[in-house]
Amino acid sequence: MITVADVKNDAEVKAIMYMAESQIEALGFTEHSVRHSSIVSRWAGEILQKVGGDAHRVELVKIAGYLHDIGNSVNRAGHAQSGALLAYKILTRMGMNYRDAAEIMTAIGNHDEVEGLPVSDITSALIIADKADVHKSRVRHNTTRMSMAEQNIHDRVNLAAERSRVDVHPDTGEIVLDIQIDTEKCPVMDYFEIYFNRMRLCSRAAAFLGKKFSLVINGVRLS
Repeated sequence: MITVADVKNDAEVKAIMYMAESQIEALGFTEHSVRHSSIVSRWAGEILQKVGGDAHRVELVKIAGYLHDIGNSVNRAGHAQSGALLAYKILTRMGMNYRDAAEIMTAIGNHDEVEGLPVSDITSALIIADKADVHKSRVRHNTTRMSMAEQNIHDRVNLAAERSRVDVHPDTGEIVLDIQIDTEKCPVMDYFEIYFNRMRLCSRAAAFLGKKFSLVINGVRLS
């Protein structure tokens, strides 16, 4: 079986991910590099494992998590769909069977909140892991020296996020996104302004997995 380690070491994947991040950086968006992809890959695998996914499907979601943003190498617009097609071609070229590659293609094609829907367990775990990565390390260094008025809202929210973590709580069965926000850098309402639709999608994804999604900000349960 093709593993996420195989994918990470593939020369074509490395080249496409480099171009994806180069374009995102040129556009001035928050970081979507190997750091983000690695975190999403790990968290998606943990989520699916904890809700009962077998080892094979856990490996598939790890691969989907690592490749989910490669469509940014084509264009930010429609990156989920272009990335899905790129991933399918790469994975089948590497020797992955068509069904597994198609599962990953579907997950990547549905991970974005604009057009995506939780249509499988792999898709659902990927959606939640992707939306959970809110952190100050995703802000470009040249924006950290700007005043709050100069930063765009995505920069402010991520710069204020001191910690974010998603986990499946075994006692309640909830999937909980726990975020610590420095409210001197960004009011909590700014988070909801840009993340409300993403959190709704996470709630639908958790429901697909048979779980409830809960959001905790600064120790306060909001959903």
